Amino acid sequence: MIPRVLIGTAIVPDTRSELRLYQSGELFSIKIPGRGDLMNSRAHGSERALADLATSRLADRSQARVLVGGLGMGFTLAAALDALGPDAEVVVAELVPEVVDWNRGAMGTPSGHPLEDPRSRVYVGDVGTLIRAEPAGFDAILLDVDNGPEALIRRENDWLYSPAGLQATRAALRPGGILTVWSAGPDRRFSKRLAQAGLQVEEVTVRPHRAGKGPRHHIWIAQPLR
Repeated sequence: MIPRVLIGTAIVPDTRSELRLYQSGELFSIKIPGRGDLMNSRAHGSERALADLATSRLADRSQARVLVGGLGMGFTLAAALDALGPDAEVVVAELVPEVVDWNRGAMGTPSGHPLEDPRSRVYVGDVGTLIRAEPAGFDAILLDVDNGPEALIRRENDWLYSPAGLQATRAALRPGGILTVWSAGPDRRFSKRLAQAGLQVEEVTVRPHRAGKGPRHHIWIAQPLR
């Protein structure tokens, strides 16, 4: 049996939560003590689906600009880059600097080191800051922050899922823009808030494994009403 080795730790800003990066052979996992796996490099189908469900609706537009909230293990960023053209830009906001460093190192191997793609740009900080700063700045916004609207590690992230945060996100989309939001499970109250923010909403259930195995994760696909 290949041993699991702790290779990195980081504190989530504004919290006491510690992220722990483990490696077991070619498998990487990020955990919070007492909460189990946050993510691992073997089960990433729903992270890629978060990007695929948005980019498939961009109608091959030129110079597409996409914002990814949460770098994680890089699979959402990689999927967005795979789907977009050579003139695209994908901005990824990651709150924890060490997560960026891990992606630039060995942990980036399973996702294909998307940070090395010249179309990617990293912002170390709160994705909400970028959303507020760039009205009509993005063709798509992909949010995978904490475990969804209710399963929050960092209290400040609650703003993203609030009526004010959703209005700001809507304003940050270009005409015909797409918002996709990842969650560990469904949330009727969040679905209602999306609609109240003037967004047309579709909901899909996805699995973390490509073979259709594992828990059911939830993704909202939202577009501003015309």
